[in-house]
Amino acid sequence: MNVETNVPEAAAELKAVQSADAPPHPLVEFWNYFRVNRGAVGGLVVISLICLIAVFADVIAPHPPNHLYTDSFLTPPFWAEGGSTRFILGTDDIGRDILSRLMHGARLSLSVGIIVVTLSLSAGIILGLIAGFFRGVVEIGIMRAIDIMLALPALLLAIVIVAVLGPSLTNAMVAVAIVVLPHYVRLTRAAVINELSKDYVTASKVSGARMIRLMVITVLPNCAAPLIVQATLGFSTAILDAAALGFLGLGAQPPTPEWGTMLSNALQFIQSAWWVVTFPGLAILITVLAFNLLGDGLRDALDPKLKR
Repeated sequence: MNVETNVPEAAAELKAVQSADAPPHPLVEFWNYFRVNRGAVGGLVVISLICLIAVFADVIAPHPPNHLYTDSFLTPPFWAEGGSTRFILGTDDIGRDILSRLMHGARLSLSVGIIVVTLSLSAGIILGLIAGFFRGVVEIGIMRAIDIMLALPALLLAIVIVAVLGPSLTNAMVAVAIVVLPHYVRLTRAAVINELSKDYVTASKVSGARMIRLMVITVLPNCAAPLIVQATLGFSTAILDAAALGFLGLGAQPPTPEWGTMLSNALQFIQSAWWVVTFPGLAILITVLAFNLLGDGLRDALDPKLKR
């Protein structure tokens, strides 16, 4: 009788021991490694706030981004002499609220990052897979073209492309996507070549898996970690390059509330109205820094060699 009553207790104890020894869920393990990097966590918080501002810009912005207040030209921030709480960060030279334009500019900048990363990552994965699987003439042709693109200064190449296509935000995004494409191609090719030498790929080939299945289902998922890190860092590159093109007058055109364009329009007031230049510059700085910190944290958490 005692043996029968002890059997459920022993089974429960055995189950508890097995659950204690079981490895944690991959997402839990990833978060445990990621949260060690406080800078990455801070970058994630900042990016989350920027995303919320971008999504709800129409609701939380105190004024329309392109509305002209003719009685408030170059009004300083509310804490400065002559400032007003009506315009928390002041106004520009034609009376537009800077805070509202920054909020709507966040939406534009994040959209630029998403579109550029999606285009460049998709094309880079396709070309990298082809170069990694089809060694020989195809690989040489793709990689030599990539080497030529890398030999040219990135911003100069983007300026040439936009000059040919015409200045606009859409053409600027296409130019930036082309400029950052080589990094994804080289990274994908290197990861594919590394994976092709492993036993699971050989087993898939022996079992009769087709080339498309090998490329997309077997190999590509195991190359995802470095691509995710590069895509995160690519967000900051895309935002910075788009702002640079806007600053040169080749990106978003006025009156679009884009951070680089706001900087370009405010250059003549850099000494007389510091707030017109400072706040768009800080917005670019904080956003790019947050994405870089997040990318570093993802690299540490996803790369087994860097896990602390």
